[in-house]
Amino acid sequence: MSLLAADYEKTDMGTIQIAPEVIEIIAGMATIEVPGVAGMSGGFAGGIAELLGRKNLSKGVKVEVGQREAAIDVSIVIEFGTRIPEVASGVQQNVKHAIESMTGLSVIQVNVHIHDVIFKGAEKPPEEPEVSSQRVK
Repeated sequence: MSLLAADYEKTDMGTIQIAPEVIEIIAGMATIEVPGVAGMSGGFAGGIAELLGRKNLSKGVKVEVGQREAAIDVSIVIEFGTRIPEVASGVQQNVKHAIESMTGLSVIQVNVHIHDVIFKGAEKPPEEPEVSSQRVK
């Protein structure tokens, strides 16, 4: 990871530097916006998934940043019943677009790692009216 400013980021007033943590937060926000993503996962060593929590938006995101390019890895938890390839593709497109439009960096890779599937509240069958247990009234 490099914090050196590229030539196009040098201005008459000084240099512009984007910290890798900023790119992690942008990628995290772009990821949880995709339908079917239940939350971020810290990965194998990261512990429990944080479901749609905004406490740590960079959780489950790893970036490698050069002067003009970035590669991103996101670890997610998806909702049961969604098509995994469609959700993963949506994450890739959304993350790439968000980072490129906000930072000007070229995103060369967005790797999506699905670590878990979560069930949304299981629907209960409608309850039948109670029948009195007394046979004789």
